[in-house]
Amino acid sequence: MKECTNLQEAREEIDKVDEEIIKLIAKRNSYIKQVAHFKNTIDEVKAKDRVASVVSRAREQAISLNLSPNLINDLYVRMIDYMVESEVAEFKNAKNH
Repeated sequence: MKECTNLQEAREEIDKVDEEIIKLIAKRNSYIKQVAHFKNTIDEVKAKDRVASVVSRAREQAISLNLSPNLINDLYVRMIDYMVESEVAEFKNAKNH
């Protein structure tokens, strides 16, 4: 991590991190769309056990990095809810073709 010497520099570094976060979320979403093609039912798409596992693992990683697990939990739940909706749409589209 870079040690910043002023507010502008710190903000620029934050902007760079935000760009990387967004790229990683887009990459994750691309894989989610692929996953839909390997599933046979909407229940498999929703994969509640998998969601719980992913959120739990994210919380553990947050704790290990001295980051609020509640923050990460909320971010992941929201992100996964959106991506599951996207995956359901992809699943339905794949099954219609």
